[in-house]
Amino acid sequence: MTKKRKRDVERACSTAQFAAKLRRLADAVEKGRRFEIQIAGQRIHVPAGAEFSVEHEREGMHNEIEFQIRWHNA
Repeated sequence: MTKKRKRDVERACSTAQFAAKLRRLADAVEKGRRFEIQIAGQRIHVPAGAEFSVEHEREGMHNEIEFQIRWHNA
């Protein structure tokens, strides 16, 4: 079995791209289906049983909201 390397990638996208990704995610979640997304050239398969959370961070005048999806690989 091949061990996967640690990865931490962040990619900017346009408003339209972000909205489309959120719509696809919401549709998959509502239907209880897995979600697939490509990030920096790697296709990611998020299982239907993933856990979702929303995080807010504030540092001085800067705010950040992160939508997080977590799961364990089988």
